Amino acid sequence: MSAELATSYAALILTDDNVEITSDKLQTLLKAANVEVESIWTSLFAKALEGKDVAAMLSNVGAAGSAPAAGAAAPAGGAAAAEEKAEEKKEEAKEESDDDMGFGLFD
Repeated sequence: MSAELATSYAALILTDDNVEITSDKLQTLLKAANVEVESIWTSLFAKALEGKDVAAMLSNVGAAGSAPAAGAAAPAGGAAAAEEKAEEKKEEAKEESDDDMGFGLFD
């Protein structure tokens, strides 16, 4: 088992038991499980998770990247037209760039 994975599991166990995540508590839990991890990993995890609500982070994993609501898509009609125009310009630029060389692949 990798050090990162073991420390992650230890942090999840502490979170599940509503115990504050500290380097010492992570190290104690890992020693009880007979897993040897360098203390740098427990320190990094403890500092990264300090003051964070890990349980809330886990329950909101998919919420940040969710799709916009159907009502929010309606006012964006003008943006779609502008996006189409931008794509057309890109295509024209692409076609012109082939002509700039003065020769083609099969000429």
